[in-house]
Amino acid sequence: MRMYDIILKKRNGGELSEGEIQFVVNGVTADNFPNEQIAALLMAIYFKGMTKAETLALTLAMAHSGETADLSGIPGIKVDKHSTGGVGDKTTLIVTPIVAACGVPVAKMSGRGLGHTGGTVDKLASIPGFSTELSQEEFIRIVNETGLCVAGQSGNLAPADKKLYALRDITGTVENISLIASSIMSKKLAAGADRIVLDVKYGSGAFMGTSAEAVALAEAMVDIGEGAGKGTVALITDMNRPLGCAIGNSLEIAESVEILTPSSVPPSGKEDLYEICMVLSAHMLNQAGKGTLEECRTLAENAIASGMALQKLQAMVTAQGGDSSILSNSILTGSVENGKNGLPKFSRAKHQHLLISPSSGYIQSMDTQKWGIAAMMLGAGRERIEDEIDYSAGIILHKKPGTPVKEGESIAEFHTNQTSRLAEASAIALEGITITTVPPEKSSPLIYAQVDKYGTHYH
Repeated sequence: MRMYDIILKKRNGGELSEGEIQFVVNGVTADNFPNEQIAALLMAIYFKGMTKAETLALTLAMAHSGETADLSGIPGIKVDKHSTGGVGDKTTLIVTPIVAACGVPVAKMSGRGLGHTGGTVDKLASIPGFSTELSQEEFIRIVNETGLCVAGQSGNLAPADKKLYALRDITGTVENISLIASSIMSKKLAAGADRIVLDVKYGSGAFMGTSAEAVALAEAMVDIGEGAGKGTVALITDMNRPLGCAIGNSLEIAESVEILTPSSVPPSGKEDLYEICMVLSAHMLNQAGKGTLEECRTLAENAIASGMALQKLQAMVTAQGGDSSILSNSILTGSVENGKNGLPKFSRAKHQHLLISPSSGYIQSMDTQKWGIAAMMLGAGRERIEDEIDYSAGIILHKKPGTPVKEGESIAEFHTNQTSRLAEASAIALEGITITTVPPEKSSPLIYAQVDKYGTHYH
């Protein structure tokens, strides 16, 4: 078998066999092929596509190209949750303790952020002492003791995908549904869960720009999960606005605590975050056999109301070496004017700056990516993988799409320890907001569709 022949076969529109795909992945992992040949095959796949069988074979081969997590030492059905990334997306911090509080073990591996999207591992790293680098034994022990553990991904998880992605990134072959889906799902399968719930985002702050693209990706990933014997469901959710009001690591931890704190109503301005977390929690519990979606949503709501969900988050933080006392009394309230910024125990950024509205009217729309870039410029994210993150930096939104605003009123509050890029960040954020004199038309649904083994269901 030769790589040359496989390239020609795919270039001419042929379907690669499972053996041929395994040969390619083995060779990529072992560095047996020159980059030119791998790039040529990726370009052939980009133009000719892959069948469902090819995509599943590629995913399984990459999932087993390195370490795989063995979660058999954890009793019960293990359900994983994955988001394709967004701005202000702290759902993992809220959903996983809710699910654990309902008796479903959560053993989750998460990644770091890059560019305008944040990473769960970075958010948790803002908690003093918290460790995301755990051995397999520590990971299993913490799940068995607390019901919940969120750790960084192993460096040897799906190494073939890592090499293929690096080449896709520099050869213009990233935007192929089969390659995207297999990249994401290879890591999910290697992580060892029994069931998978996917949050596939679309819009200005997401990897997939349109709802149609997000549906296509979700369908491909659900096909892979089901083909691999893992019950899989995907929700298509809107990322044309930041999720919640906090963007930035410690700020998002504080907002997560606010959502998890027992209350009769969701915190004002954060109803979107609360709703998505309830729906994701319900689907995870449903996948674990805890009842119908309606029954599982009630379980999730009760986990917050009883205080059990917040206790689970505190227990996980303690078990992973973090200071769980930081999760109490760290609610985001008020603004600079009244001196109530919350975060009394987190390190607070030296500078707070109000972004002032240039006119009166209604917030028609937000370019979420620009707001994510603005937060990155303040120090809350990475432009390059080696960049250091300022955990105290970020943005607290005072206004969101659909709300009225007056000229001179605060749209948002910027937190930073460096002022050198504050003006640039402010300009980009203002470019990313549209103010009109008339109220906006009805916004797109927060949850656009659901994809499962039975098909695609539009909301």
